Amino acid sequence: MKPVLKSVLVIGLLLFTLLQVKAQNQILAGDSLMAYLKIAAQNNPTVLQRFSEYKAALQKVPQVGALNDPEFQVGVFIQPMELVDGRQYADFQLMQMFPWFGTLKAAKDEMSLMAKARYEQFRDARLQVFYDVQRTWYELYKISKEKNTSEKNMQLLKTIERLAIVRFKTASPGSGTSSNSSYGNSSSLIQQSNVTGSGGMQSMGSGQQNSSSVPSSSSSMQSGGMGSSSEGSSLSDLYRIQIEMGELNNNIALLETLKNTVQARFNSYLNRPVQMTVQVPDTLVADTLNISQSAIQDSVLRNNPMLGMLSYEQQSLDARQRMAVRMGLPMFGLGVNYSLIGKSDMSTSSMNGKDMIMPMVKLTLPIYRGKYNALKKEADLLKTATGENLKATANSLQVEYYQALQLYLDSKRRINLYSSQLQLAKKTLALMLVSFTTSGGSLTDILRIRQQTLDYELKSIEAAANLNTGTAWIKRLMAVSQVN
Repeated sequence: MKPVLKSVLVIGLLLFTLLQVKAQNQILAGDSLMAYLKIAAQNNPTVLQRFSEYKAALQKVPQVGALNDPEFQVGVFIQPMELVDGRQYADFQLMQMFPWFGTLKAAKDEMSLMAKARYEQFRDARLQVFYDVQRTWYELYKISKEKNTSEKNMQLLKTIERLAIVRFKTASPGSGTSSNSSYGNSSSLIQQSNVTGSGGMQSMGSGQQNSSSVPSSSSSMQSGGMGSSSEGSSLSDLYRIQIEMGELNNNIALLETLKNTVQARFNSYLNRPVQMTVQVPDTLVADTLNISQSAIQDSVLRNNPMLGMLSYEQQSLDARQRMAVRMGLPMFGLGVNYSLIGKSDMSTSSMNGKDMIMPMVKLTLPIYRGKYNALKKEADLLKTATGENLKATANSLQVEYYQALQLYLDSKRRINLYSSQLQLAKKTLALMLVSFTTSGGSLTDILRIRQQTLDYELKSIEAAANLNTGTAWIKRLMAVSQVN
């Protein structure tokens, strides 16, 4: 009993391990795109550039919010100046200028809002990179599946070719074991056809030379013509199959080259060597949207970072206008003047030799109004331009939303259509292959149905990739980020 229990436990442990490995592989396959997105978020040069620009914009806030540096002046008399109550040796002056009340706050508000605009620009760059990574990954999936499907169709064509060769051997008159070995390639088939054709011509020639045997030669000519026609038809079938195989081989090679190109573009988004292999799943899980179209459109207009960037720029121009108004008001300064005075032998005053301290007030007179009016006008015009840009961007985003929605809905509809069409085409092809093997059906119809089956398979793959691409496009417009 113990050995039996031990065996059961070992088998159960093995099954559990296999299930765990399978689950982990599925998780890795499902999360491979997420892993690529994380790598792009950390390493993409454009994203890092925008983030550095945002951090640099933050450094402007303390710059504009600080007061001007105080001014310190020193004047030294080479020869002391004689005063009534002493002799002046030097003069020290310290002055601090202050802008009008609210000017520094308006400047800080402007730079803070511009920094927020740079952050929205960084968000937009990151969302664009995420979308580019997803779109390229789905494109790689489509290429990989199309290549696999074409290779499977190549095997199907080879099967049809073997059936056609068997049919050609059956149609050839007088074919025996000695001549069967010559039916394996196209050149031997062409030679056999030429020999048969020349034999028929010789029979016709002998019939013309011997008039006493006209009936027999006529009947042999008719039978030879029928055999040659059947043989030529079978041979042309083989030629058509080989033409299809040549085109399919060329398409497979083209897909392999295209895969390398798209893979290099994908790796460039992740800032890693372009030759690195990219893993794509065997089956693509459909990524559908569970939200109404009106909610999607509202989310696009509310959350898109480009609109947020322009909105912050418009608010920063409001702050610039306030700053321009205050810059046109007087600046004032507070300071102190310290005079170093020595004693004079000629003075008997109690103030003799005492240093002098003089508080000072300074005021600017902004009487040249042209530059201040120009500053306000410039800010007003830039604000108007930004408002128009905001409207144009909103209109462009709505158009882009409808394009993405069209791609999504069209792909969703085509997936259902091509799924049913593909099943019907496969059933038709299977029936026609059976008919071709047993009763000699038309090879032209088989090749046509095979091409339809291949087209439906490729279109189904393309529709699945486009569905997820459309979903990623819409999420990009909604500013839905898969990676924080």
